Amino acid sequence: MLLKRIIPCLDVRDGRVVKGVRFEGLRDVGDPAELAARYDAEGADEIVMLDVSATIEGRDTMVETIRAVREVVSVPIVAGGGVRTADDARRLLESGADKVSVNSAAARRPELLTEMADRFGSQCVVLAIDAVSRGFDEWEVIIDAGGTVTEVSAVGWASRGVDLGAGEVLLTSRDRDGTGIGYDLPLVRRVTDAVDVPVIASGGARTAFDIESAFDAGATGALLAGVLHDQVTSLRDLRLELAAIGRELRPC
Repeated sequence: MLLKRIIPCLDVRDGRVVKGVRFEGLRDVGDPAELAARYDAEGADEIVMLDVSATIEGRDTMVETIRAVREVVSVPIVAGGGVRTADDARRLLESGADKVSVNSAAARRPELLTEMADRFGSQCVVLAIDAVSRGFDEWEVIIDAGGTVTEVSAVGWASRGVDLGAGEVLLTSRDRDGTGIGYDLPLVRRVTDAVDVPVIASGGARTAFDIESAFDAGATGALLAGVLHDQVTSLRDLRLELAAIGRELRPC
């Protein structure tokens, strides 16, 4: 059985960590290396770093920022944003990332997932899916930081992406992002039922109960951002609360 993971997320723009609500109203919340070091010390299982403007600005992702974070943390790093080719992924891995997340480019050219898996192994390939609800039991893939709708089923794309080589799915609900009202559990259940690889739930977490609910829905990882950046709670406190209810996590 895969042990569950608690994973802080650093959304990076212009070398700074930012956070908004439903992908909008981004505000500066700190330095990537400083926040990463804090989360590593508090018991993060991994750290996700996403360059949130690289794709829409058509530029390469934050290689130097990844290097700076790698110097201060010991946990695995998942890096993404602006990845359009397998060579882009290689640069991130060489900069210190352990896995590479790909989103918009894979939605436009799905064979990119296969190219990356063939070169680096599926364990290094994370398919990031941003989803928006379209009514009961339906979710649509959105790309370009939420600026483009695709009319593609999020559940169907997750299944196809895994078939093409993704070894993990990072699943974000835009409807819940930054709201603190909990993950979109029906979405998490549908995707975890559709794939046989680990799924990280993202968007809306605030409490240990939210995290436990995502795990119960099938997620193996729970992503958190604003609630940690704003110090509403800490990874250490969340781990203690989860341990108190019997949830087994990866050891620190």
